[in-house]
Order: sequence, then structure tokens, then C-alpha cells
Amino acid sequence: MKIRTRIAPSPTGFFHIGNARTALFNYLFAKKLNGEFLLRIEDTDAERSQKNYEDNIIDGLKWLGLNWDGEIIRQSEKTAVYKKYLNKLLDEQKAFYCFHTQDQLEREQKNQELEKIAFKHECDHKNMSASEVEERLKNRGIIRLKNTNKKIIFNDLVRGEMIFESGLLGDFSLAKNLDEPLYNFAVVVDDHEMQITHVIRGEDHLSNTPKQILVQEALGFEQPHYAYLPLILGPDRSKLSKRHGGTALIEYRDQGYLPAAMINFMALLGWHPVHNQEIFTLEELIKEFDLKKAQKGGAVFDINKLDSINSHYIKQLSNDVLADKLKPYLKEFNLNPGQLEKIARSFKDRLKNFSEIKTLCSDIFNLADYSADLLVWKNSDKKTAAANLETAKDVILKIADDQFDLDCITTDLMAAAEEKGRGEFLWPLRIALSGAEKSPSPFELINILGQKESIVRINSAIRKLTL
Repeated sequence: MKIRTRIAPSPTGFFHIGNARTALFNYLFAKKLNGEFLLRIEDTDAERSQKNYEDNIIDGLKWLGLNWDGEIIRQSEKTAVYKKYLNKLLDEQKAFYCFHTQDQLEREQKNQELEKIAFKHECDHKNMSASEVEERLKNRGIIRLKNTNKKIIFNDLVRGEMIFESGLLGDFSLAKNLDEPLYNFAVVVDDHEMQITHVIRGEDHLSNTPKQILVQEALGFEQPHYAYLPLILGPDRSKLSKRHGGTALIEYRDQGYLPAAMINFMALLGWHPVHNQEIFTLEELIKEFDLKKAQKGGAVFDINKLDSINSHYIKQLSNDVLADKLKPYLKEFNLNPGQLEKIARSFKDRLKNFSEIKTLCSDIFNLADYSADLLVWKNSDKKTAAANLETAKDVILKIADDQFDLDCITTDLMAAAEEKGRGEFLWPLRIALSGAEKSPSPFELINILGQKESIVRINSAIRKLTL
């Protein structure tokens, strides 16, 4: 049988890192074995499911380049299919209607909590006659699976053999009614109908597996292979939350992370390659991926690691491509293409993500106020600083328009710096251009600002020194 995996998010919230990592592992596993990767939207929760969340899921997968095979499957379009299988179980007396009220079930659960036992409902309605059921259905009831005590054994491709006692589950619910299936029923039918061979998902779904296997057995379905991925944890090894970086995937796109970097980073969350290689293309990941190398313990989300990987990918971009990536973050400065490319060249090796460029350039284009004393290098004086700024101004003005680039600016100004003393010459120039002690080099600043603006700022600094 052809290998088939799936990602099955619910459109009740934004597509987050955990969903995306699961999608990636399913994609890699399927493509490694020449199989198919499918997308299912689990939208049976009509009250909470929203179109914007579905769009967010689709946008996230497309941004990552995890293209699914075939059409999108939506649970909301499969009511008739679920109804068919629910009726099959009811007709075969493998499922039954339960008419206990919510209050009764809550009291039962509370009593079991007091006795410190896991909640399960062993229903005394499962042996009702057809006439009793028909009479009760006037007031409706939920549909439960008839459960018997037995061992459930299956192999987790990550952890090995898993054993559960079905008696601990009670007669669990399958659907609110024939038109409203619940998760553990719908997912079994979906996986069967979609011919899913491998269910690869987070370990938080492990507890659902015994119920799903019982439903598979009741319906006569073949059991897929299971693999449970470690949860993604924060640096303190607690559950990943927004304070750790566990935010919507698209927010990383908007912050200026590259999809190739995000793919690379997520692949290392719970999987370790044979060698200590850290940088992978998607094609390399497909070739290298092996579930046997998936780890059992939690995978720690390290934003510094993501920044490092993203920085690597940014450095691989050409200046013109990087300039185009940075453009949306610099709209307020009304820069021309030449300036954008100069900025790309100057900041390429410093950026962890694209959004940082706004702050960096804000410091450049919105000159901070500074005191005249800041212009003076160490034990020098204002007079020397002003003289050196005059020399720098003369050097800049002598550079022809067609030669006004970083190399020429650096060469000409460094010649003067060597003569005057690097610190005494370059320090006041840096402050005059940036207003800050820490900034790009004065050569880069002049190249970005242009000759006219650079001279305006130098003249302003000279006035500060000579007042």
C-alpha cells in the first residue's frame, strides 16, 4: 500500500509551531518513502471553527512549502459518511444510545474524583430494548461504544510497544447524535477513508489511541501505524507558551524569518540526524529523515537557535534579494532602491530577522539628539574634533557622484584617519552621523545616507562644537 500521512489541524485557533512541526515530520516521512502527504481540516466543532483560522493554517503550510497532495478534506463536508458508520455500529449493536443527563454525568465524575479514580462511564443503557431506545430518542441521547475489558497493544514507532487496559475507558462517547460525530470517532473514519497508513502526531494524542483502536476494531478497519512525537517545551522545560515563543507560525513570517530557516529549525525539534549537521535544505531533510532518530524526551524551543539558523540563511541571500525582503519594514523612510541595497549590504551579517532592520534604520534616519561632549574622543578636545570633521567633510565632498560607493568612501576616509589618528578622526564622524556610540561604521552610514545628508549632519556637529 502507498504510504500516506496527514496533518489534521482544527480551525479553532491559529496554526502554531507544534502543528507546523507535526506537519513537517509527516511531510518528510511521506516524501522519503515516495508517499503522499494529505491535509484534513477537522471542523466538526461548528461553534468554534472559523474561516480565518482555516486560512491561517493553509497560509502557514504554503509559506513553509509543505504542499499537500490532492484536495483539502473537510470534516464538515462528510456528515453523511459519519452517519453511515454510526448506523452500522448501532445496527450491529456495537454502539448504543446513552440518555444520562449532563448533570448525572457530572455527578458521576465528581464521585469518581473523590474516590481518586480516572473518570469513565459504564453505561446501564447499553442493553436497552429497541422500543425503549425509540421512546427515549424523543428526548435525544449521545451515542457510545460498547466497551469490554481487554488489553490494547500497539507499536509506537518512536517508543516501542504500548499496552492499555480498555476497561479504564468505560463506554466512551462517539457522537452527540447521528449528525454530530465526536473527535475519536470522526478521526478513525477519516483515516480509513483517506487510506492513511501512518499517523504521526504529538504525544498529547497518545491517550486517544486506545479509544481509536477500539473504534477501528468495531468497524473492521485496518489499524494504521502510529508514531508519537515529543512535546515542544520552553527553555525551562515547561509547556511551550507565548512567553517562550510558542506563537502563531505566521507571526514568525511577519517578523522576518525565512521559511527555509523555520523548516530547518523545526526539523531539529525532536529529531536528530545521524551526523551533527545542523543546516539542511528541505531536500536534504527528506533524504536524511528517519523516525528511528526521533527522540522520546521533550524538544526544547530555543529562540536563539532559530535566530542563529535564520541569520545563516539571511547571509546566503544576494543583496538585491535581501533589499526586497527588507523593503516592507522600511516603508516609513521612503528609501530608494539604491539605499535599500546599501542597507542590505551593511546589515546582512548582523540581522537575525528582517523586522530588526526597522529599529536599526530608525536609529540612522531619525538622528538622536546628543551633546557636544560626546563628539570628543577620549583625551582629545572640541577644537580637534571640529577640525577632523572639517577634514572629513572635505574628503566626502571630493568624491565624485559616479564613485560614491562604500569602497571609495572607506579608502579615502581611512587615508585621512591614518594621518590624523583613527580614534580622533573616526569617533566624532561616527557620532555626527548617528548620534550614538554604537552604530554601523561611519563609512557605511555615509554610503547609506548619501553625500548631501552626511554633510548636513557633519555641519550640525561642527556647530555644536564651536558654539
